[in-house]
Amino acid sequence: MAAQEMEMIARALVAPNKGILAADESTGTIEKRFKNINVPNTEENRRDYRELLFTTPDISKFISGVILYDETIRQKNKEGTPLVEILKQQGLIPGIKVDKGAKPLAGFPGEKITEGLDGLRARFEEYYKLGARFSKWRAVITIGNGIPTLACIKANAHALACYAALSQEAGIVPIVEPEVLMDGSHTLQRCAEVTELTIRIVFEELFMQRVVFEQMLLKPNMVTAGKDSPEQASVSDVAKATIRVLRHSVPAAVPGIVFLSGGQNDILATEHLNAMNQLGPHPWQLSFSYGRALQDAPLHAWLGNPSNRATAQQAFLHRAECNGMARSGKYSEQLEAGSGNGQATARKPIVASASQD
Repeated sequence: MAAQEMEMIARALVAPNKGILAADESTGTIEKRFKNINVPNTEENRRDYRELLFTTPDISKFISGVILYDETIRQKNKEGTPLVEILKQQGLIPGIKVDKGAKPLAGFPGEKITEGLDGLRARFEEYYKLGARFSKWRAVITIGNGIPTLACIKANAHALACYAALSQEAGIVPIVEPEVLMDGSHTLQRCAEVTELTIRIVFEELFMQRVVFEQMLLKPNMVTAGKDSPEQASVSDVAKATIRVLRHSVPAAVPGIVFLSGGQNDILATEHLNAMNQLGPHPWQLSFSYGRALQDAPLHAWLGNPSNRATAQQAFLHRAECNGMARSGKYSEQLEAGSGNGQATARKPIVASASQD
């Protein structure tokens, strides 16, 4: 793919009022979510649930692209149509998660390194043929007693940069995801310090690996206190702290920043995004790449029952619309209350750990 086309795709993914659905949960992660609603974790159920999301009427008004798991990019619906083709018919850009997960970092207790670089060039060639036009690689940084270490941050930043370079070589737009986890009792300020250091080092490595900033997106965490911290910041303080960190660390050449929800409940993730966009204008588009924060409502509306399909799609469309409006700072309590699914609006999901957005 020509460089100009990759830049166009990167900008299309963060088009006004739109964001990305992260539907790239591993088989193990989606099993935990299915278990919460008493649905067996079979390939057929995984396919049916994701097809439900992908075929939601009017979803392209608020969703630009979908990150897929390796299984999903190869699946077909019951009529034999590839799910990738269904996405294209909906006007959505198919993407693919390519990392192999975070594993313990040797010699550094409590820290992790993301694996998956071996054979990645060949996998990118296959994924391009299967229809993927953007990709994602997630690194995790944990805040704790004496961590993160500089060695851990640098190791993950180097892997992210090598991945991004290979992705662009294959004509696939990379989404670079350095996630500072919410796990722990750290303060907002500590999260800000670690997040800024991490992003600065990531962009140093991206520059060293000759990654073209105009042809990539950044997927960071928001700056929040640890989920176990007794002092939780207000929506306004989270927004201000996050924007301050990003202005210190992200080049203006990057087309967009697509936040992960990081275990926040769906409404809070929307409120934070809305507050940040109200502080604009910014050098980059501020968008979303949510997994749980977009899927919690439709998942609990679906419950594995085909007769709940329309209700689940309505819940998904509502959450997408709320986040679409947050893209321009126009989200409101009135919009939130406008859902046709009372369960989706009244439900306040528990903040989870170790997000898999």
